[in-house]
Amino acid sequence: QVQLVESGGGLVQTGGSLRLSCTASGGTFNNIAMGWFRQAPGKEREFVGSWIRSRPVYGGSVKGRFTIYEDDSKTTLYLQMNSLKPEDTGVYYCAGQPGRLYYSDLVREYDYWGQGTQVTVSS
Repeated sequence: QVQLVESGGGLVQTGGSLRLSCTASGGTFNNIAMGWFRQAPGKEREFVGSWIRSRPVYGGSVKGRFTIYEDDSKTTLYLQMNSLKPEDTGVYYCAGQPGRLYYSDLVREYDYWGQGTQVTVSS
């Protein structure tokens, strides 16, 4: 059983930075495919990026601004968000799928989700 706990959201001005954390219990990222998603009010959950075998894949809207990386223990995943824009506002979720070793940007391919953390970017 994998449990994911996120932290690090908050309010930031346009152009600012935030770092989100996702700590996993019940496994390491060696055998859990990880993803970051976000959901704005009234919109569907959107793929932000994934972390598979210590390699990131980014969604098009965040490429070049966001960075995903892990800690040495491979149990905490970070989402460094720079050059934030108002359209980055939403609830950010980390997600995990044990045993999957391929990239996916689909919500349905992740069985475990964190509780979400709010990110608000003011203009």
